Amino acid sequence: MKKGVYSILKARFLVNEDASKNWQFIVFVIILAILMIANTHTFEQKVFRIAELTGEVKELRSEFVDKRSELMKLKMESTVSEKMKKRQIVPSQTPPKKIKVKKPIEKSFFQKIWQ
Repeated sequence: MKKGVYSILKARFLVNEDASKNWQFIVFVIILAILMIANTHTFEQKVFRIAELTGEVKELRSEFVDKRSELMKLKMESTVSEKMKKRQIVPSQTPPKKIKVKKPIEKSFFQKIWQ
């Protein structure tokens, strides 16, 4: 037991005859660890980007709601009439009348002949 722990601490498994197998495994583990770290890093970047875009969407949505409510206030008749008073344009006192245009009925060829 003592000899096994002592040989591990001295790293004799890396310098004896069949050490090439051990080195290949160690290099494989290191490459695998680097790939896992890179994968985690790209995943975290995507998570941060999603969080950033979510915040931006919330901000734009609230701005949209504010602008829509402001537009509704500007479209109200009282607001429009108040702004038009400055230009001396006032709403009409008489209500508008609907104009109906009747399309003349076209007579067919036979109706024109028999008249």
